[in-house]
Amino acid sequence: MLLTQLVDCNKILDVEQSLTELRKKIDEIDEKIVSLLKERFKLAQEVGKVKATKGVKTFDLEREKEILKGILAKNEGVFPEETLKVIYSEIIRACRSTQEKPKVAYLGPEATFSHIAAQHYFGTSADFIPVETIIDVFEEVSSERVHFGVVPIENSIEGVVATTLDAIYEYGLKVCGEIYEPISHHLMNQTGKLEDIKKIFSHPQAIAQCRKWLRKKLPSIPVEAVTSTALAAKWAAVDESVGAIASLMAAKLYHLQIVAKNIEDIRGNSTRFWIIGKIDREPTGNDKTSLIFSVADKPGALYEVLKSFALRKINLTKIESRPSKNEPWKYIFFLDCEGHAKDPLVKECLEEMQKYCIQVVWLGSYPKGKAL
Repeated sequence: MLLTQLVDCNKILDVEQSLTELRKKIDEIDEKIVSLLKERFKLAQEVGKVKATKGVKTFDLEREKEILKGILAKNEGVFPEETLKVIYSEIIRACRSTQEKPKVAYLGPEATFSHIAAQHYFGTSADFIPVETIIDVFEEVSSERVHFGVVPIENSIEGVVATTLDAIYEYGLKVCGEIYEPISHHLMNQTGKLEDIKKIFSHPQAIAQCRKWLRKKLPSIPVEAVTSTALAAKWAAVDESVGAIASLMAAKLYHLQIVAKNIEDIRGNSTRFWIIGKIDREPTGNDKTSLIFSVADKPGALYEVLKSFALRKINLTKIESRPSKNEPWKYIFFLDCEGHAKDPLVKECLEEMQKYCIQVVWLGSYPKGKAL
């Protein structure tokens, strides 16, 4: 019996010694990581000084994408890739903050889905500027008070955001990125009790995405549209009779209680956001191109345009018509296709379109976002 106890004690001591040695190695690695991060930060400061001297732009989205691509290749799948992307994105953006922070306008206030998309695309170190409407985002970018804007372009359930399509045509800005965000809507108020809700506020798109749930669960409660889901949450925070349909981030930010989670009518709901600015993105090999065009008023003109893409096996990912603001009963078309405007086949196609179109406007070529 005594011998068995001694053996067990020896095993425990061996395990503790092994753990101590392993933890010591981890501590040593952490120390090296911090030391290297400090060194990287200082080098980023030097880069910023050189850029300022030469008048070079302080942020380079292409460079950041290339860094992430290289890091993932070196990882060889050992460290969880999504986690590594998040870690390195924040490292890059923290180092970038030693230079000029990119200013990013979004449909506010804080905690809208546009705000969430902006944070996921640019990281938390950017300077985020909330504005009241989608048009205000375009105004901020156009006037160069900010570097970029984040605007919703389409929802997987409700379709295109017409305001964004009309504004991108009117303001002549470039689409320089996209990001897809999962959308989950939650009903919230001050108490967390359904019976305290006398009216519901939310953005028109959110209301539309939850209409069946609202009709079934709260048929007698009036629903009012406001300019954003976060504004609805702000209303609920000051009026105990108001229920808001908004994000979990909004509930946390405005200290609201969840009454019902995931009340959207269809699961898998997501919204595609455009990153708008005044820069041109270089080809990455995994790009998308957005265009506006209007065809000549003659039979087969639209067919000839679409045939130009089909013959070159260029995949169209979206085509949408909108009424022209200049001529009644005339239409302009918005089109997304795979590839970059500098790719030979896409370039050929754009040139051929000129034969059948009154106008062709290139909105931008940019890295494809990961559809959900």
